Amino acid sequence: MSIVDSVKGAAQAVVQGAMEKLVPLAPDSWIPGGVPDPLIRRQHGLIGTPVSRLDGAAKVQGAARFAAEVPLPGMVYAALAYATIPRGRIARLDTEAAKAATGVVLVMTHRNAPRMNRPAVFGSSPTAAGPADLPIMQDDRIHWNGQPIAVVLAETQEQADHAASLIVADYDAEPALTSFDEAKAAGAEPGAFMGQALQAEVGDAEAMLKAAPHAVDNVYRTPRHNHNAIEPHASTVVWDGDRLTIHDASQLVTAEAATIADVFDLAADQVHVLSPYVGGGFGGKCLWDHQILGAAAAKLVQRPVRIALSREGVYRIVGGRTLTEQRVAIGAAADGHFQAMIHAGTTATTPHNDMPEPFIVGSKSGYAADSVKLSVEVVRLNMLANTFMRAPGESVGTFALESGIDELAVELGIDPIDLRIRNEPETDPLSGLPFSSRHLVEAWRAGAEKFGWDQRSPEPGLRRDGEWLIGMGCATATYPYYRMPGAAARITLSAPGTGAATAIVEVSAQEMGMGTATTTAMVAAERLALPMEAVEVRYGDSIIPGAILAGGSQQTAAIGAAVIAAHNALVSELLKLAGNDSPLAGLSADEVGSDDAGLAKLDDPTRRESYASILARAQRDSVTVTEEASQPLELMHWSMHSYGAMFCEVRVNSVTGETRVSRFLGSFDTGRILNPKTARSQFRGGIIMGLGMALMEETQFDERNGRIMNASLAEYHVPVHLDVPEIDVIWTDIADPHTPMGAHGIGEIGITGVAAAVANAVYNACGKRVRDLPITLDKLL
Repeated sequence: MSIVDSVKGAAQAVVQGAMEKLVPLAPDSWIPGGVPDPLIRRQHGLIGTPVSRLDGAAKVQGAARFAAEVPLPGMVYAALAYATIPRGRIARLDTEAAKAATGVVLVMTHRNAPRMNRPAVFGSSPTAAGPADLPIMQDDRIHWNGQPIAVVLAETQEQADHAASLIVADYDAEPALTSFDEAKAAGAEPGAFMGQALQAEVGDAEAMLKAAPHAVDNVYRTPRHNHNAIEPHASTVVWDGDRLTIHDASQLVTAEAATIADVFDLAADQVHVLSPYVGGGFGGKCLWDHQILGAAAAKLVQRPVRIALSREGVYRIVGGRTLTEQRVAIGAAADGHFQAMIHAGTTATTPHNDMPEPFIVGSKSGYAADSVKLSVEVVRLNMLANTFMRAPGESVGTFALESGIDELAVELGIDPIDLRIRNEPETDPLSGLPFSSRHLVEAWRAGAEKFGWDQRSPEPGLRRDGEWLIGMGCATATYPYYRMPGAAARITLSAPGTGAATAIVEVSAQEMGMGTATTTAMVAAERLALPMEAVEVRYGDSIIPGAILAGGSQQTAAIGAAVIAAHNALVSELLKLAGNDSPLAGLSADEVGSDDAGLAKLDDPTRRESYASILARAQRDSVTVTEEASQPLELMHWSMHSYGAMFCEVRVNSVTGETRVSRFLGSFDTGRILNPKTARSQFRGGIIMGLGMALMEETQFDERNGRIMNASLAEYHVPVHLDVPEIDVIWTDIADPHTPMGAHGIGEIGITGVAAAVANAVYNACGKRVRDLPITLDKLL
């Protein structure tokens, strides 16, 4: 890091610290969300109605073109060869047989790759998207087992794959640290996530734990997990002179374009990233080596390149969730009041990125306790750079914390739900900020009634159906409300001639199957007072202004705030065009709102004019506005979170140890639900992913050489239809008065709390406590 960067970083830290002190003191009305979004009050429009996904028909008919399906004339196909040591140098790289193979156009290695800059690592700037601070195929150094060492281009994919298999490499290995235990012994460092320290203390938790009349103190472990989106990563890349177009599967098109532009010394507008369809992301569809390698190889041969990773290739170069070791210790009074709560432990990342699993984040605001100690320490391993994976931190952190609370409930003889409710905080336990919205108790009570919690036996092992032991468990789900800066929206309102008004809404967002385009169209139609069929949403294109990350469950809020800003700008522009002959003459933008395909005075709807009439008088067919969203100051003014109460019923075979989840219910408090049809799917998808984490998912990492050994879906198990039980989903549907539309993002929260609910149900069924995921039958025999 340069001196200039250090000075900038220090200055930013000072400004951030000042804002964190001043923003909480500001009046609500000064803060975004201080005045509730008018759409919250509208009860009879599109919002809250079940709407089918707008892209659904194209997908089921095969008309939706994904990144590996874009046809380009003269295209060649890429395959990668991978390193087999965790650290060292390439001593010999024999590519002659590959070059001579049928159909081969190019073999690119560090010896002939174009000179490229290192990609800026994610988090180092607002537009940085690189997975690590490593150069890509610029020298002979090896940094992880699986690093690409060669790219083969051929006329067909089969020819490229075969030629890549002919490449032979020898290495000069160097000492590598690939053992978690050895790394811990060598010393850990304090962790930070997205610029925030992962340490917090209130009082002396260790001392209060020792003095508490009742306590639990245990260690929980979670393994590595790999991304397995149904669509493997792929890009189709083409150069036109010094302009680069990438058809990609991306969660951050704008940042990807900017980062790749820097790699090739181009201006940002010389790189165009298109990503209209993404077959699942979950944090893994960001920028990795393959997009840059594909672009570099295409530059050399001056032909379009399709680089589609095999399933093994995804495991080799796309990071996943890293492993954790977590201590949860809770001391309580006889009535269950938490006197001390400790959640601390260690996770692993690499020397070249900074993405520790922030497993304490959910514990920061979950429960009231007299004293708190939270800490994440980090060790550095020579391995593939890990990354975001659905609910990074909360998914594994809730397993440890919510298992610990269940163990305390057993120790105290208190119902697990009752124990949680007794320790509900009135304000944020660490910051003291008021909650913007928190209705978790309502979610617990509604869920318990619907699930039939009163049928649960407080003693384990008492319910049986033949050789199957039956148990129930529960856990709290939680995920923060995020809204990242940088979002913008462009609205083009058209009414040519005497035609009906239509609108195009453009946001630099991504659609990964969760229904973003559909909810955006619904919200925009409501805000513009147009029928939904009159609104077209464009997205997944780096040319569109703004930068919106499809991650952190923040895309809905980011888009919502950007559309609010653009709509306000549109109203102002329309009032200027309306002129003095309009019924709206003399009114300010604050006095006017959209109504029935036009504008009307808020307190006197008779003073109105249609969009078509305004544009016709101004002799315009259309008007276009672009506006950035407000800064997300609400995150410093309120404590903002989504919540859920998770209920699980399992059956454990007393002979074989086999575990089957027979029922699951999620009761959620996530603000106003915009589209119940897509929301239900999102919640269920998260729960299914949580079932995989609980019962089967585990990356087999060979600590002798840092290689992933189960790099296929044959050996890395994910839930299939027969593993998934009946899943019921309910929600409070209580709007958060301080968010756009009163809504929260829901992509992440469904996975949180699931593993703990399963583990707690297993204990209730058979009396065995599993603290080391996944819960496999060998741990229950």
